[in-house]
Amino acid sequence: MNGTPFALWMSMEPILLLAGRFLCPQPEPFMPLSSFRRADRFPRARILSLAALASPALLASTPAAAVDLDAGDYDPAKPGTTLALVYLQHAERDEWRIDDEKLPGDNRLNSDVTIVRVVHYVDIGGVTVAPQVLVPVAGLRGRGDRATLGKASGLGDIILAAPIWLVNKPESNTYFGITPYLYLPTGDYKNSRTLNVGEDRWKLNLQAAGSVRIAPRVALDAGADITVYGKTGNDYAGGQMSQKVGYQVQSSLRYFLSSAVDLRAGISHADFGKWTQASIISAATTQTKFWVGSAIKPFGPTQLILTYGRDLDVNNGFKEANRINVRLLYAF
Repeated sequence: MNGTPFALWMSMEPILLLAGRFLCPQPEPFMPLSSFRRADRFPRARILSLAALASPALLASTPAAAVDLDAGDYDPAKPGTTLALVYLQHAERDEWRIDDEKLPGDNRLNSDVTIVRVVHYVDIGGVTVAPQVLVPVAGLRGRGDRATLGKASGLGDIILAAPIWLVNKPESNTYFGITPYLYLPTGDYKNSRTLNVGEDRWKLNLQAAGSVRIAPRVALDAGADITVYGKTGNDYAGGQMSQKVGYQVQSSLRYFLSSAVDLRAGISHADFGKWTQASIISAATTQTKFWVGSAIKPFGPTQLILTYGRDLDVNNGFKEANRINVRLLYAF
């Protein structure tokens, strides 16, 4: 498949969010649990922040920085190929869950994310590598009882990444690689606001993933990643915050109706790591979610992916009721 026009439009290494996870993932706004009075479960948050790019496709959907995969992300294009991608996501959250309990009230939070991504494949000593940059722009708005959170919009945390393929066998449609994602603290952030697009910290995500054809028309994609978080700045609302290592595991299936159309579905589970702020350790946000969708090749070296998803289970965070992701790709 690699080297054909189909490979060009289908290929694309993993991504974030704003996310996802971006573009993740994929990134859901978060609130340190130390901001809750345990006696009455009523939040008195100082800050909510959009976890930049948990995946390009889900950037606004995760509390930290797991990287959600689009099925086919680890099917590489030929060296010399450049990909231009745009991700669009709309997500609606209608529950706030703490300690496995739903907080009372109309707790809603909506997000809209756009991510621009540029990828270029190169050959380094016989190994395919794909340096890339992801630039997210996002908007957040509290709704219902959470309208008091206000709104925020602006540039998110820019991501630099470079997938490296350790297994690249197009003759058997078998691929495996590792990808480091470096999140830069470039996002819009003010400690006077409750909602923020930026996170005011560095992050490093390391992902290992691959895909294999398990039947002539069926492909299995799977991956796992860990995220190491830097500390926030000293002016972070509520004081400097640190976070333990987070992780995510995910898998999806693709069924090829033709060389131009596939159906896809996937599931993931993430634990974003415990928070420490003002010497108080808060429980980690956990998230289990699914998505279904389709990819089509409208014409030439282009691809359109449309997916719908929602959270199956969330603890210590907002729960997504609906999430729509669109990804546009052009290869040249």
